[in-house]
Amino acid sequence: MFFRALFAALMRRNRSLAMLALTMALGVSLATAMLNVMFDMGDKINQELKAYGANLTVMPKTSSILADLYNAGDTKANQYLPYDDVFRVKEIFWAHNIVDFAPFLDTNITIGSEDVPLIGTWFARHIDLPTGDSVDAGIVGLKSWWSVSGRLPDDNNSEVALGKRLANKLDLNIGAQLGDLLIVGIIDSGDSDSDKAFAPIEIVGKLTNNVGRISYISVSALTTPENELSRRAATDPRSLTTTEWDTWYCTAYISAIAYQLEEVLPQARVKQVMQVSQSEGAILSKIQLLMLLLTILSLLCSVLGISNLVTANVLERSTELALLKALGANDFQVSMAVFVEVLSATFAGGLVGYGLGLIFAQIVGQSVFGMWTEPKLVVIPLVVAMTLVVTLFGSLPASKMILKLHPAEVLHGR
Repeated sequence: MFFRALFAALMRRNRSLAMLALTMALGVSLATAMLNVMFDMGDKINQELKAYGANLTVMPKTSSILADLYNAGDTKANQYLPYDDVFRVKEIFWAHNIVDFAPFLDTNITIGSEDVPLIGTWFARHIDLPTGDSVDAGIVGLKSWWSVSGRLPDDNNSEVALGKRLANKLDLNIGAQLGDLLIVGIIDSGDSDSDKAFAPIEIVGKLTNNVGRISYISVSALTTPENELSRRAATDPRSLTTTEWDTWYCTAYISAIAYQLEEVLPQARVKQVMQVSQSEGAILSKIQLLMLLLTILSLLCSVLGISNLVTANVLERSTELALLKALGANDFQVSMAVFVEVLSATFAGGLVGYGLGLIFAQIVGQSVFGMWTEPKLVVIPLVVAMTLVVTLFGSLPASKMILKLHPAEVLHGR
């Protein structure tokens, strides 16, 4: 009998129920889009932020200590790391989070009367690792903001690229020679790199008798935003309990990745590039908070919309509901009948809204990140819970009205 009455009610009030479904669909679609993007955005935002450079620097311990003591930002000291250490950065627990890296050999050569900073590095190197994996690494990815006239040097040739200010200072152009090196590109970096020359690291090692040595390694890693646990671990890992240690070590915090790099490179110290790592965490947290706020606001709007529609529905049906009470139905039964009607409409709207939300999520993913957003299964139970909560809170004012309905007064037109 209940379901027959429910079906009859749904057929009679299809217009008002359609409005309820539409209201819920709009709220759920925005919430679904924001939640899918929020859950899938971490790696994508990190990938976007990698365009701003490395967030870790691996340097010799002695060089790092000198830099700390004298408050110097460079790593130039008569200390080096073995060249083979560069391949070991992919041996850590979070190896797949190391998205780019390159070794650097800082030297100087004399051209005429000028002392020229010459940096040996990888430009675009394909590497077969001892683990069996293959990766592409080099400053093409690490310094993607560089504007290059001509091209960057080939890693296998005696070629060099000059920073723009250095090229102007030496009055050299593409096609000229810098010592034994052919100039193939001019780099406009907008920072101190414009005062340097860059060549393949093996060539620089031979020119300066530093074969098999590197000054430091720049590493770009995908990381999880820092929190209280990661900050405590960065200060003193020994202060963590066993459970905290496991959580920290098995989470891609930048401090955990730095610690693991020091484990596989005992001769090195790993320093965070604070401007980059802090910016990543701050930007990611703020964007996630923004999307969460948009989700909450969309649901609040749905609550208000459904509340108004259900209240109007109850006012319109006050005579019918009062008659049900007069025939013996109690307040709970009448309220549940109205609630189930509303819930049927809102669940239908929630289903439509979830489908629309997936489409909106793809639009956001393509327009902001240039890639598809992967639908997250965890969003489905959240959408169901949101539909229930929004319907419940939206129906509360109407439920209070039902409790105040007195059959004698309503049926007598008062």
